[in-house]
Amino acid sequence: MKNLEKIKKILSEEPKLIEIKRAKKLIFVGDTHGDFEASQKVINGYLKPGNKIVFLGDYVDRGPHSKKNLDFLLKTKIKYPNQIYLLQGNHEGHHILKFYPAEFWESLNKKEYEIYTSIVEKFPLAVVTDNIIALHGVPPDIKITRPGRVVEEINKIKLGNEEWRQITWGDFEDEKGEYLGIDPFTGRPQFGRDYFFKMMERFKKKILIRSHQPTSPLFMFDNRCLTIFTSSAYTRERTIAIYDFKKPIKTAKDLEIKVI
Repeated sequence: MKNLEKIKKILSEEPKLIEIKRAKKLIFVGDTHGDFEASQKVINGYLKPGNKIVFLGDYVDRGPHSKKNLDFLLKTKIKYPNQIYLLQGNHEGHHILKFYPAEFWESLNKKEYEIYTSIVEKFPLAVVTDNIIALHGVPPDIKITRPGRVVEEINKIKLGNEEWRQITWGDFEDEKGEYLGIDPFTGRPQFGRDYFFKMMERFKKKILIRSHQPTSPLFMFDNRCLTIFTSSAYTRERTIAIYDFKKPIKTAKDLEIKVI
């Protein structure tokens, strides 16, 4: 792709944990999975002065316009590097952990595959702001030895390790317990209610915004966990979540949820 070195430089300068301390509105976008129209709608409608947009991963496969969707988001990132953040989902980790179906990745020749994997593997893993943490799957079980070490510990996460798999592959089930095992049908690690509250206390956050899991209800865990999708590849409505920095929030229901 054009501007390969430019996008790599931008992404290389971003930490794995993005801290957003100030904005007018923060827009969270779920899986887009080749839904170019959805990405266009978000950018055209919400990329305004003062706003920042966080995409929660999974830009390719399942939908009909994977390459077009990913290229569009990369070009937008180059143009607005401090307003657009592209997080990693499990579909950005095909080179690390194979999965099926993977129509986009399997359609590429060797050179294209190397180029795109070298880009998406540089995407950050999570975003934090005020009382919110946002990522693709579940918060990682990192050890925080003293307050203020969250950023440092997440920045130590390596591609393919256990914490990376939790972030990119983890599912939640509204059941008691922490680690619930591997789902025999999807192969995904599953985590329960106790794990959610334990991690939210560890990260000192009130709300988790995530995507990844089509079977998950919109709100879980006393309305503190929000799962959104922004792709027509699912039967669910294409939704985004908007956080207005001027408005106090206690649960995910205090966010503005919009269908696009």
